[in-house]
Amino acid sequence: MPNLSFVHPNETSPWGTYLSQVDRVVPYLGPLARWAETLRRPKRALIVDVPIEMDDGSVAHFEGYRVQHSLTRGPGKGGVRYHPDVTLEEVMALAAWMTVKCAAVNLPYGGAKGGIRVEPKTLSHKELERLTRRYTSEIGLIIGPDKDIPAPDVNTNAQIMAWMMDTYSMNVGSTATGVVTGKPIPLGGSLGRVKATGRGVFVVGREAARRQNVPLDNARIAIQGFGNVGSSAAELFAGNGAKIVAVQDHTGTIYNPNGMDMSSLMAELHKKGGIGGFQGADPIGSEEFWDVESDFLIPAALEGQLGRERANRVKTRIVLEGANGPTTPEADLILADRGILVVPDVIANAGGVTVSYFEWVQDFSSFFWTEDEINVRLDRIMVEAFKRIWETAEQHKVPLRTAAFVVACTRVLQAREERGLYP
Repeated sequence: MPNLSFVHPNETSPWGTYLSQVDRVVPYLGPLARWAETLRRPKRALIVDVPIEMDDGSVAHFEGYRVQHSLTRGPGKGGVRYHPDVTLEEVMALAAWMTVKCAAVNLPYGGAKGGIRVEPKTLSHKELERLTRRYTSEIGLIIGPDKDIPAPDVNTNAQIMAWMMDTYSMNVGSTATGVVTGKPIPLGGSLGRVKATGRGVFVVGREAARRQNVPLDNARIAIQGFGNVGSSAAELFAGNGAKIVAVQDHTGTIYNPNGMDMSSLMAELHKKGGIGGFQGADPIGSEEFWDVESDFLIPAALEGQLGRERANRVKTRIVLEGANGPTTPEADLILADRGILVVPDVIANAGGVTVSYFEWVQDFSSFFWTEDEINVRLDRIMVEAFKRIWETAEQHKVPLRTAAFVVACTRVLQAREERGLYP
């Protein structure tokens, strides 16, 4: 375990969960296991004070982070989240999962992540801009198009990325579109980026269903979290004949065993910012969501949602992780014992970082692809990555999560061994 005095992980914490996952994969690394300790230590962790002047003239201070877990295979890649519960330990874990995710789909990136401990809903538009620009300036010494490329995450979006890109560009004296991804299209953003993570969830879910003999037609889908990821995945599943029977977000939990009308549900989401009160389904209690019978359960909210107690209750065939780290290690074991397939986050939600890679490449070349071209490339990468992980799982007779870590960690540690140590 890393000697980090400011972190006291347990197995249910994000960093503790990640360390448990690394422990499980070490026996399958062979001679590369001598490098395994590098997986347990972030390369760099930056804590910054983010002071801003509020609209009323007062000065407020916020704590921000940028963690680079690994830069062995390329520049860091990972989102920035604005949330009142952001901690250094959480950002460390998310950065580490990005290392694994990028390697699992064979992108030339390392893992990074950032965040500010703030409730963005309490800030005005101008306060949010000042917060973003000050944070970008504070972490500017370690980010850059060939060093570390942030992207949107929880409570951040294309506008936040535009402010980050502009701030960085002003500080370096030239327009650097490749410093972030998830930007608006006029600033070098990529078509297909907004729905990319949800599309990846669907593609990997389709591949898992085919191998498990679960037909998509009339398949029952339960989704926790209905932001870009959950809603995009829902639209694609529904478009392929599945039924969205349960949805939960921050505004409520709804259920309709016959399936919900997606056009009406999406209209409700866009109009009210949530699905609570949707007339095409019945409201149920938040814990009742985990008792709904389904063929696919898609946790697409925050980490740690599927723990021991819920893992013993869920009635599903496939857990498809749209969020990062939604299933605890203990729950993983319970679900495996119950014969429920878990498709892990590091492959299931890798569509977003894959299209972020496409955006970065397009920015460097100043040549942009059509959305159809992007979707074709995304589907091919996701299908090939899932096939490799599935075959590894069969070879070693291990769960898909362990197999994904075997594939990813082998790539990271091979690169570490080839590069050697300096000096």
